[in-house]
Amino acid sequence: MFNHSFSPDEESPHAPPNPACVLVFNSNDPSGAGGLAADVSAMASVGAHAMPVMAGTYARDTSRTYDFFVLDDEAVAEQARAVLEDIEVQAIKLGFVGTPDNLGVVAGISADYPDAPLIAHMPDLSWWTVDQIEAYHDAFADLILPQTTVLTGNHSTLWRWLLPAWVGERNPSARDIAVAAGELGASFTLVTGIATADGQIENTLAAPNAMVVSEKVVRQQNTFIGAGDSLCAALAALLASGSELPQACAQAFSYLEGCLSGGFRPGMGQSIPDRLFWAQPEDDDEIPAVDVAKAPPDTA
Repeated sequence: MFNHSFSPDEESPHAPPNPACVLVFNSNDPSGAGGLAADVSAMASVGAHAMPVMAGTYARDTSRTYDFFVLDDEAVAEQARAVLEDIEVQAIKLGFVGTPDNLGVVAGISADYPDAPLIAHMPDLSWWTVDQIEAYHDAFADLILPQTTVLTGNHSTLWRWLLPAWVGERNPSARDIAVAAGELGASFTLVTGIATADGQIENTLAAPNAMVVSEKVVRQQNTFIGAGDSLCAALAALLASGSELPQACAQAFSYLEGCLSGGFRPGMGQSIPDRLFWAQPEDDDEIPAVDVAKAPPDTA
């Protein structure tokens, strides 16, 4: 299970180093299930600092996506360039940015920072129109995948995108998908939600020529929104913090398992991962009272 460190080593006489900084391109999700809210909380949970660049906002709840309102590429670029002139970045995480033009901004910035691994997530876009999906997929393949260290996505989402003409008695494996992504430039592909014959769910990190890390988990009874963003964000943060890819992936799997096990259903739709599950009190523990008299003054 994921272990969260709440404080620096008490024996160390030195102050802890700054957390790794991750530049995050994603959109606002007002439900708090995914998007930038997922990125910030997941990265903080595993010890990294997120620098969120907003590309637009969904109009959605926990049941469905109603619309999407995009920021233009100049607004996205200005946000990113401003923070990059001030703060050193250790990794870049890409969520949903809405348009091919915004993908171009991410590609340009990633090219300028080749030492920062690009962890790119392809979400389920079935709520969008066919033309919009195709344009986004094409731009992602042309601009993003050639620079991608790890592509992440659900098995069915990546299958429909990267292997649309797949035929055969079996479904494509994670390695089949990694080969297709690798032909477009991605070094590794993390495929989630693979249904297994024993009724479990498998998550697998694969390169075109090898399987790297794989885990099976019990299928959750609830359906979740925001799980993909949470896993991708945790992986990006762990890589930014210096973990090697296999270890970072295993830790991200463990973190996501905790998020889903502690998930909750705040509305009438899908459940949301509890990305702060580690901060919840144990069943027998009481939540400590806050002494408001000792609280710092409000400086906002």
